[in-house]
Amino acid sequence: MKWQQRKRFITRRGLIYSLVLCIVILGLGGVGFWILEPRALTLSDGLWLAFTTAATVGYGDIVPSTHASRAFSVLVVLLGLAVLSLVTASVAAMFVETEERQVERDLMREIGALRAEVRHLHEEVRGIQNNLHPSVQSEL
Repeated sequence: MKWQQRKRFITRRGLIYSLVLCIVILGLGGVGFWILEPRALTLSDGLWLAFTTAATVGYGDIVPSTHASRAFSVLVVLLGLAVLSLVTASVAAMFVETEERQVERDLMREIGALRAEVRHLHEEVRGIQNNLHPSVQSEL
């Protein structure tokens, strides 16, 4: 497997892992809030509270009211920020990788043009040397 393909695979796999980790944390957070928070009457309420807490949005429709759910919300905020940052970084890496490939293609094209120019100059110098008088060639 080429280095570029391997790098692209790793980048995309990192995004998938980050998204899966995000879903797992939000799911566990939703179940945790459903168990710990008396105002989260359904699992969907717990998931909503986990999402708004992890994303640090906090709409205020459901808020942690017990000490246990408040402590749990601190954990969800810290994990949510970390995982959402990973997802953002993975997406950014995919954009950078695309730009990086374009820069690499441009550089390779420029290197090819420089090699052709050096080859042409080398042939020109040889042609000039061959056309010189033998006495001048011996001095070179």
